[in-house]
Amino acid sequence: MHGFEKFREVITEESQLRELLGEPSRLVQNKSINHLDEHCRDYIAKAPFLILSTADVDGNCDASPRGDAPGFVHVLDDRHLVIPERPGNKRMDSLRNVLANPHVGLIFIIPTLEETLRINGRACVMRDPEVLEKMAVNGKVPAVGIAVQVEECYVHCAKAFMRSGLWNPEKWPQKESIPNMSQVLADHVKLPDVTAKDVASSLADSYKNRLY
Repeated sequence: MHGFEKFREVITEESQLRELLGEPSRLVQNKSINHLDEHCRDYIAKAPFLILSTADVDGNCDASPRGDAPGFVHVLDDRHLVIPERPGNKRMDSLRNVLANPHVGLIFIIPTLEETLRINGRACVMRDPEVLEKMAVNGKVPAVGIAVQVEECYVHCAKAFMRSGLWNPEKWPQKESIPNMSQVLADHVKLPDVTAKDVASSLADSYKNRLY
């Protein structure tokens, strides 16, 4: 595998993985459904956060957070949902990927609940006003939405959250040890006239005045 010469033992076949990790249980093999039942709808209605995974035609991947008040994702029926596109940085990574490659993956998250809801399907970028108007906030209607045609839904177990202690405040880092993201951005852009202070000011203005 080109680019992985650093590693002496690279697995290249599923049979090797099965030998090491085994087979899924009967429960795991049968947990996937192909539609949004009442349980999926209830989870989505209570979830204020999701991660959207997309890829372009060459397989270059992107994972993007989406968040708003619980229920911000609009369920149309048992096979379709719409994620509103709120104002961002205009890179439009997810939107451009969906235009090129419709396959998407979603992970819905409810705070304090360690099991997540995963949905896989196909997406398009839509702008139907009668749908988007239902997702307006403060009178501001999203210009477009990402519509997902559901192909697979299943519950993901709690082990990652249990191991990470994500919802356990006792395991959260001390504030002074958290990375200074304004400094990180300033160092990454490497523009001579942009300082961490400038970035912090720009972010604060964006968060205050351009959230919707």
